[in-house]
Amino acid sequence: MPRTKPTLKPVETAFDAETRAHDDHHASLRLWLRLLSCAGQIESRIRQRLQATFNTTLPRFDLMAQLERAPDGLKMSELSQRLMVTGGNITGITDGLEKEGLVAREVDSADRRVCRVKLTPEGERQFRQMASEHEQWIVDLFSALAPKQKSQLMQLLGELKAHVIGIKGE
Repeated sequence: MPRTKPTLKPVETAFDAETRAHDDHHASLRLWLRLLSCAGQIESRIRQRLQATFNTTLPRFDLMAQLERAPDGLKMSELSQRLMVTGGNITGITDGLEKEGLVAREVDSADRRVCRVKLTPEGERQFRQMASEHEQWIVDLFSALAPKQKSQLMQLLGELKAHVIGIKGE
């Protein structure tokens, strides 16, 4: 396991998803738990770094990332769908970002009953800075794998994803 930077507190590993697996479990179950464990560990590190470096949360970062990809803004319902969280969660995050001047609500020109949320120029500036750091953190977290290993893992996970998507009627 690669060593973490000393500025970060250690991530708890004693009770991650993989600890539930035993040698007598099917290899597919052990693999599933390993994937969950890796994803959880990576997410935990990213959460810590966003908090420590930018005093923000992963949900706020994710909402800003969605807005960065949509220059015309997004409806609250679209944000909720894209982030797979409730409208109440989106409203709370948006309220906080709006108070900080990072997003703005604008009336939708096609439907005046609806508002669209957009990044402000300051929101765009701050998100670019966070996104740049975030990308480097991901690069660092995956640095234990050689380029060929990353390519192989990407291909294998792509095949698994295609298979899972293709399963019908379950």
